[in-house]
Amino acid sequence: MSAIRVGVVKEVAPGERRVALTPDVIAKLAGAGLEVLIESGAGTAAWFLDDDYAAAGARVVPSEILYGEADVLLGVGRPDLERVRSGQVVIGLLGPLLEPDLMARLARRGITAVSLDGLPRTLTRAQGMDALSSQANVAGYKSVLVAAEHFDRFFPLLITAAGTSKPAAVLVLGIGVAGLQAIGTARRLGAVVSAYDVRPNTRDEARSLGAKFIELSSIGSAAGEGGYARALTPEEQAAQQAELAGHIARHDVVITTAQVPGRRPPELVTAEALGAMKPGSVLVDMGSSALGGNVAGSRPGETVVTEGGVTIVGAGSLASDMATSASAAYARNMAALLLHLVVDAALVIDPTDEIQAGVVITHGGAVVQPATAALLGGTQG
Repeated sequence: MSAIRVGVVKEVAPGERRVALTPDVIAKLAGAGLEVLIESGAGTAAWFLDDDYAAAGARVVPSEILYGEADVLLGVGRPDLERVRSGQVVIGLLGPLLEPDLMARLARRGITAVSLDGLPRTLTRAQGMDALSSQANVAGYKSVLVAAEHFDRFFPLLITAAGTSKPAAVLVLGIGVAGLQAIGTARRLGAVVSAYDVRPNTRDEARSLGAKFIELSSIGSAAGEGGYARALTPEEQAAQQAELAGHIARHDVVITTAQVPGRRPPELVTAEALGAMKPGSVLVDMGSSALGGNVAGSRPGETVVTEGGVTIVGAGSLASDMATSASAAYARNMAALLLHLVVDAALVIDPTDEIQAGVVITHGGAVVQPATAALLGGTQG
């Protein structure tokens, strides 16, 4: 039996610098019976050169050979789907809940789609595959560096012959993986950090990193399934926004991380709250995307300065901005998932497996992941 050919595509999304596999995981995959093909230039933007992959045992090929020969196509985002043929397997962060109709079209074309977005994150044995967490960790770190770059004062307390500079007051909204990393990084830079989340179980996590946890009296717990926050009702969101506004106005830097998978992110910082902030304040909106953002007026990939002198950074792609570290973490997640799918040197798709039930979106001509199928009105064949 010939080895399974795993092809790493060069990312096609504008500005995406990450790569799905890095040279250090190639040997591990080869030991499981996988032949790794790398599209020429796939890792260059993340500083992994073709020669690095070749030295690690991968075969560097042009795109036409990669798409033509690979049994499995690996990407961070989606590959060039028009070039994917029936019978191939596509693995990446495919966003099935954002575009279920696209998943249905892939199913009809006989393509098996596997998306790390759907990983059951509460399963202990799946933690090594959790790309959402690994990328959020990178983004949370980078968010503080971006904030510091735009903030025209020091973050730490500085006492010098020229006088004293008080520490920056930083507020982190959303205490998931990204938020916790942002708290820790801001603290290491010397800022005074506060944090808020609708999930009460995050209180101790924030405090353990040295942040003050903000308590709101206007809403109760909004803990949801799978470790995420549930979407708030319109009434809850309005009450949250009103009470948060006073806290936001007292901070120099606000970093927002709140996202609800497959839905518009909640608006946490309203136009009124922005108007109450001091000139020179900075907001980094990690929830910023084409669906919306956590901050009123934020635009993905853009930096906006309001009439009141408040800087809003639409920062929905921070992991890509740290492509080397982000790719290294993602590659380990991808390798762990591949090794879970490979049994006796054969790729085995089994939607009844607890992990595969979350990540396998399409297979055998149908949409098989329950959440995506539900958006389409049932399993789609």
